[in-house]
Amino acid sequence: MTPATDTRRRTLLAAMLTLPAVAALKIDRAVAAVIARARPGAPAWPTDAQWSTLDQAVGGRLKPVVMPRLDGPEAEKLLADPFYIGDQAALTQSSGWLDGWRSAPSAYAIRAERTSDVVEAVRFAAAHRLRLVVRGGGHSYMGGSNAPDSLLLWTRGMREIVLHDGFTPKGSGAKPVPAVSVGAGCLWGQVYDAVTTKAGRYVQGGGCTTVGVAGLVQGGGFGSFSKTFGLAAASLLEAEIVTADGAVRVVNAHQDPDLFWALKGGGGGTFGVVTRLTLKTHDLPETFGVVRWNVQARSDAAYRALLARFAAHYADHLMNPHWGEQVRIRPDNRFDVQMVFQGLDAEGARAAWKDMADFVQAAPGDYQAEAPLVLAAPARRFWDAAFLAKYAKGAITQSGRPDAGPGDFWWTGDGDQVGAYWYAYTSAWLPRSLLEPGARDRLVDAWFAASRHRWVSLHFNKGLAGAPPSALAASRDTAMNPQVLDAFALAIIGDCSGPAFAGMPLPDPAQARAAADKVHAADAALRAVAPNAGGYLSECDFFTRDWQASSWGGHWTRLSQVKRRYDPEGLFVVHHGVGSEAWSEDGFTRRG
Repeated sequence: MTPATDTRRRTLLAAMLTLPAVAALKIDRAVAAVIARARPGAPAWPTDAQWSTLDQAVGGRLKPVVMPRLDGPEAEKLLADPFYIGDQAALTQSSGWLDGWRSAPSAYAIRAERTSDVVEAVRFAAAHRLRLVVRGGGHSYMGGSNAPDSLLLWTRGMREIVLHDGFTPKGSGAKPVPAVSVGAGCLWGQVYDAVTTKAGRYVQGGGCTTVGVAGLVQGGGFGSFSKTFGLAAASLLEAEIVTADGAVRVVNAHQDPDLFWALKGGGGGTFGVVTRLTLKTHDLPETFGVVRWNVQARSDAAYRALLARFAAHYADHLMNPHWGEQVRIRPDNRFDVQMVFQGLDAEGARAAWKDMADFVQAAPGDYQAEAPLVLAAPARRFWDAAFLAKYAKGAITQSGRPDAGPGDFWWTGDGDQVGAYWYAYTSAWLPRSLLEPGARDRLVDAWFAASRHRWVSLHFNKGLAGAPPSALAASRDTAMNPQVLDAFALAIIGDCSGPAFAGMPLPDPAQARAAADKVHAADAALRAVAPNAGGYLSECDFFTRDWQASSWGGHWTRLSQVKRRYDPEGLFVVHHGVGSEAWSEDGFTRRG
């Protein structure tokens, strides 16, 4: 120790000795708070009496988290049901990520039903330096819906849905607009049932029926028809949120506008606990429909020619507000179309695909394919469980758990991800400039090269190039990476196994890493033509290096300022969330 250092140390100690004992105790606690959070068994962990006091404050809704039985044929069936998983405090919709995280139950959970329950939980967690986890739908690929040794604030019980013929945000003199207010525990299937099936309106939400409303909106949020209506966050009019100080705030463009903006794509579980959201609703198109088409190319050369033809066809006929969802290109030279449309009848949808279908049918020696399957239905019936069960039975799967309701269904194709243990998953926005005639050859080369390693799914509704000006303007006023506005698609590549919750066997590590290598090789091939592509923060690589720029681009600085203002001590931490750079990977230890 140098003389100067020793002098500074003695001066500091002398100053501290002059402070009253209470003030010194506050300093000790403040220092401890920035070093580590409490774990069970540690001296700082709440006593049984303190937990009991919290339980009384939340009306008996505090419970120890207990793992359900995960073996046997009945358990296997239940673990394939996303509604069952969503009903278990100990489980999450993804079960882990190779070398990244594994689903682990919290120590305690509060199944909040009222905003006051959330206030009590937030204040308790802050006072006792607890790791706090916020969970609604539980669909976080990044593991944000779980953490061991934590207090889980589970908003599942907050399911009120209120329709408004005219809604004006507090403090605003704006003209009232049709809207819907939704509790933080609602799932999108429930909201579509209330808004579209029953009321004949549309609200922009998620594609999967079991995704939570609050998490999707805070992540920016895409649905099948985002190319028409923009991001889910773009329709947010107002939110009720409990911030780290335990205050209940109603935020909108006029009250706490910086926090309101951050909630529109800044990431869930980061700025506070959203308890209610009010979203603008839209006029419902007359029709929603689907196009299904599989084309098998008989050679690599024919496949590349097919991709080139599709790039031109998409730019000329499909990059507009009518079309969404995806096309998948595969290593076996199969071209798989799974797209949706709005505002067209079946004849109009077929016409949009005619040139592409003619190209394939004119070369039977190169391609094997039936005609595209085109189906259209009244838009009001798109999420109508009874209608779908009668006319599109194979498209949906009903929940089989004992207390399932008639509206508890999921799109059958989404079932592959239930309980997924991810080997790897990547996403990248592809700019519309790659569709220009002078750039298409490079784009097609990248598509083809990527497909040699792993399938590539091109989600056209997750890039807003081609959207109407109103949707682009509303989406621009969010915290999302601005690249989304100029992207014609989000390219997603991934691979996973079935559930691997705690107590279940993990996949073979060699096979898992080999699969992950293929995903990363495919992603690298795509990024050769889009080297600066960002990724969708809710669907991206767990190990993204420059994650701040990838998720938010130039919005990162402003989001950091909002975080420091409303959560200066870092109560809310999620992997690669704003402010997480100050914490260890598990969220328990402050860095530096």
